[in-house]
Amino acid sequence: QVQLVESGGGLVQAGGSLRLACAASGRTFSRYAMGWFRRAPGKERKFVAAINRSGECTYDAASVKGRFTISRDNAKNTVYLQMNGLKPEDTAVYYCALDPIVVDRRGAAYWGQGTQVTVSS
Repeated sequence: QVQLVESGGGLVQAGGSLRLACAASGRTFSRYAMGWFRRAPGKERKFVAAINRSGECTYDAASVKGRFTISRDNAKNTVYLQMNGLKPEDTAVYYCALDPIVVDRRGAAYWGQGTQVTVSS
């Protein structure tokens, strides 16, 4: 059973930065695709970014590309989301996702509990 634990959320002013981290259990982390989704108040959960086993990254270009960067450290079983230039519309619960094959807009096999990010104007 895979477990994902997110950290790094919090309250930040517009224009600020946060780095989210997601630690995954298991010994085969490097074989998994990882990603981040978010759910804003009153809205559906949406894809933010993903990184595959080879380190190739994809982003929801319309909302975060150029401001957010996803990365992974296989030695630490951890995936990160560096968020710069935060905007109030980035306020959401951010979820870490893991899949043995691919993480994309369709979702993933495993999910974390989520971490709250609040951006004040």
